[in-house]
Amino acid sequence: MKFSDMPYVRPDVEKVRAELDEIINALDGAKNADEQIALYKKADEIKKHTFTMATIASVRHTIDTRDEFYTAENDFMDANSPALQEKIQQILEKMLTSPFRAELEEKLGELFFRNLEIAARTFSPEIMTLMQEENALVSEYQALYASMTVEFDGKVLPITKLGPYKQSTDREIRRAAFEADGKCFDSHREKLDELYDKLIKNRTAQAKALGYENYVALGYDRLGRNCYDSHDVAAFRDQIAEDFVPVVVKVKETQEKRIGVDKLKFYDDIFMFPDGNPTPKGTSDEILAAGQEMYRELSPETAEFIDFMYENELFDVLAKEGKAPGGYCTDLADYKAPFIFSNFNGTAGDVDVLTHEAGHAFAFYRAARKVELSDFFSPTIEACEVHSMSMEFLTSAYHEKFFGDATRKYEISHLEDAVIFIPYGCMVDEFQHKMYENPDLTPAERNEVWLSLEKKYRPYLDFDNLPFYSRGGGWQRQLHIYMYPLYYIDYCMAQVVAFQFWLASLENKDAAWKNYLAFVDNAGTKTFEGLVKSANLELPYEKGAMKKIGEKLTKWMEENQL
Repeated sequence: MKFSDMPYVRPDVEKVRAELDEIINALDGAKNADEQIALYKKADEIKKHTFTMATIASVRHTIDTRDEFYTAENDFMDANSPALQEKIQQILEKMLTSPFRAELEEKLGELFFRNLEIAARTFSPEIMTLMQEENALVSEYQALYASMTVEFDGKVLPITKLGPYKQSTDREIRRAAFEADGKCFDSHREKLDELYDKLIKNRTAQAKALGYENYVALGYDRLGRNCYDSHDVAAFRDQIAEDFVPVVVKVKETQEKRIGVDKLKFYDDIFMFPDGNPTPKGTSDEILAAGQEMYRELSPETAEFIDFMYENELFDVLAKEGKAPGGYCTDLADYKAPFIFSNFNGTAGDVDVLTHEAGHAFAFYRAARKVELSDFFSPTIEACEVHSMSMEFLTSAYHEKFFGDATRKYEISHLEDAVIFIPYGCMVDEFQHKMYENPDLTPAERNEVWLSLEKKYRPYLDFDNLPFYSRGGGWQRQLHIYMYPLYYIDYCMAQVVAFQFWLASLENKDAAWKNYLAFVDNAGTKTFEGLVKSANLELPYEKGAMKKIGEKLTKWMEENQL
């Protein structure tokens, strides 16, 4: 069914809660494990339908944040989803304390119960009000960001449309674009500081109420991290600072020479070539058509997937006024359908959407047809990001369809971008750890922390007195810091695994694809460590992993410069 034809009906929350109550009571009276499994599956179907409705409302709200109907529906789900979560949590607790636990574990798997135990720690009815408040604050931040406009080049533009100007071949235009961007954020400084302060204090209060020392451990549990902890992540960040930042410094020295500047400024950071960054050829519709052609040629599995996506209009990718910023892939479980949202802006990032977000979409499309319980649709988030980031590189043979004679430039800049990103992602992660470990910092102190981390992870950058950025406010434009706490490191660890899939594909393309497909098809049945090890790859936080991978990437970049 086409997305525009999918009906939306506001969930009757009281009716859903009553149906879940019946299941909760029936679980107590179940005579064996099979009866409990059947009841759990019934609850899962209710959950999938309810959240399909919520997702339809959310997507239509982000497509046009000015739409009063879907704004109201999105607000309704923000306010009521904690009440539904309460009932789902009660069902999880019944499964955890079942007298048939041993038989259930044999049939559903040890990982199922490990994940249930983690989920059970993350919720209590007493924090429902706080969760509702958190949802409302996140929506307020998203709406504020979506409303931001700048006067630039004689036009009033959504802030997301500054992208091409930030990559202009004219250095003064690049600087002016970042200056306009910074002034816009500075004009909302008080509100941005207020929202984040409220979010920090709200999340800290939730953690305390649930018995956690601070939000860090609660955040890890809410992300479902089931095979590593904050010490492993800190060890990974240490490797990046020691072994990978020097790799990036070399990339930046090459970039300085290539674009002909004495010292990189912040507005040069994403400008990779003197004649301009590679941009996709053709209109947005032509780019989408090329994407369909690419996936039809890549494999029988991706051909089936991409035709489904296009036939059912499961994309909204054009930037427009009132549209929420950023990009995402979500899913509509009732229809076994992913949905891709983005803001095309005429840069190479438009192609990245068709590889990165389509990697997420492909994984859900496969899982929804292979796995019955929604608990197993997805692995933990860093493994989900492996799906997407690996797809960016495993489609490299088809990038010529988008870039023509600029393909090699794109390949170089794409790899360099991915390498450069990893220290930045670690910076975002360490910043968040420090914020939740020190929830009473003032806005000025938070900015000081950000600036200190800039020196640690991006020592090559000069902010040239730009507004907003030079005072340490740049973290406020990173959506994840407000909306998806502690998520960002997942991209870094996933990128490391994606690099390994790509390096393997340079040696044997067919074997690498087969290995990737197996990784995807395992869905949520293994931990991140289990998935990585079963693919014969190295875990990012294993001692020495980043030094070895960094050396291989450096060799490719040195051998493939224009």
